[in-house]
Amino acid sequence: MRHLYGQPFVCPMNPNYICPMYNNMNPYMSDEVFRDEDMYDYEELYEDMDEDFREDEYMRQSPQDINRIMELINREFANYYAELQRYGVQRFVSLNIFRAVVSYVLRNEKNYTGTIEQRTDQLFNAIRRDMPWIFTILRGFGVPNNRINQIIRDIIRFTLQNISQGVPTPPTPPATGWSGWEDLGGVLTSAPAAASWQPNRLDIFGRGQNNALWHIYWNGSRWSGWEDLGGVLTSSPAAVSWGPNRIDVFGRGQNNALWHKWWDGARWSQWEDLGGVLTSAPAVASWGPNRLDVFGRGQNNALWHKWWDGTRWSDWEDLGGVLTSAPAAVSWGPNRIDVFGRGQNQSLWHKWWDGTRWSDWEDLGGGAISSGPAASSTGVNRLEVFARGPRNELLMRTWNGTRWSGWQSLGGIITSEPAAVSWGGNRLDVFGRGQDNHLWHIWRP
Repeated sequence: MRHLYGQPFVCPMNPNYICPMYNNMNPYMSDEVFRDEDMYDYEELYEDMDEDFREDEYMRQSPQDINRIMELINREFANYYAELQRYGVQRFVSLNIFRAVVSYVLRNEKNYTGTIEQRTDQLFNAIRRDMPWIFTILRGFGVPNNRINQIIRDIIRFTLQNISQGVPTPPTPPATGWSGWEDLGGVLTSAPAAASWQPNRLDIFGRGQNNALWHIYWNGSRWSGWEDLGGVLTSSPAAVSWGPNRIDVFGRGQNNALWHKWWDGARWSQWEDLGGVLTSAPAVASWGPNRLDVFGRGQNNALWHKWWDGTRWSDWEDLGGVLTSAPAAVSWGPNRIDVFGRGQNQSLWHKWWDGTRWSDWEDLGGGAISSGPAASSTGVNRLEVFARGPRNELLMRTWNGTRWSGWQSLGGIITSEPAAVSWGGNRLDVFGRGQDNHLWHIWRP
């Protein structure tokens, strides 16, 4: 075992395990880096780390839970291990950092409330406060702060999503005429969005690793490759078509305002800033040519609305409610809009515009959902709503013009809100981000 300033360095994570600070054959930082006291006080750093891992609470943490989630992380975040290795962070160092984050989340997650995203933010801030050595070590290798933050947040979020669950196994889709799941590739850092401007045409969007908008489409015969449409998004996108060869895409920008980009049949526009302050991804619906209705959660957690009437954009209006997710919106006829969101009780809530006024919010019950919803319509006075279930499976419920069905499982394992669209008849296409961060697709012919 190497020594630090003449003192034996005992691994704070496991005294019987190879030290995460040193490889016996090849230390991951040079002595010059360790002795550069102008950069960091490493003796204090390691003392703090040693305290973190010798806490009785840590030692009592169930190793079965930690090991189960680490098995999933090792499989699903192989790209992060590879990325960190490119900076010189050896795999066992990354593994122990991820393990430290998992353990911290498991023993502290009950101290925080709210949505998965809210708890992720709260736990991230707590880890920055209580375990600063994680960030110091990774910065020492030259890993950019934004990548460190994204990686740690993703590990926290993934851990929260998999607490108290066994190793996920995709359930078999029910015998209702649905396809199996197909992998459409890509690397998404958000939920997808879906739009269709004619029969057998699909346009799918998502945020990529560079935080730009990425696009893939089905032309009736085959899927295209992914293309980068630029921009810097801080949310999932939303997309809709109000006519042939027309697509409008929205997202939250770096200033938390609503941003807009569109395809006019010949080219993509530049991004435009539509203002507002959003605390969620947007949703969009269209009930007629050159008409757009856009929704988002505001700073007061209520639903906010802005629309394009063919000539100009309206101001934002507050439609009330208390949402714990991004909204979803769809139109099944002229001057009709249905909006959905997850409420404080984690169930599905619904509000609609009937051409004259907005309804009150109604709780559709049916049990808790673990994501925001997605909505589509296969006909007049018909609605199909999708969400992620407690086991990360895809759930679906329908309105047949008279009553709501209960939730039914379509299987799979998704790590984002779903996206849904119908391009005609009884056809439904649903998309979600999978455990490998690829785009996954299931459809009903």
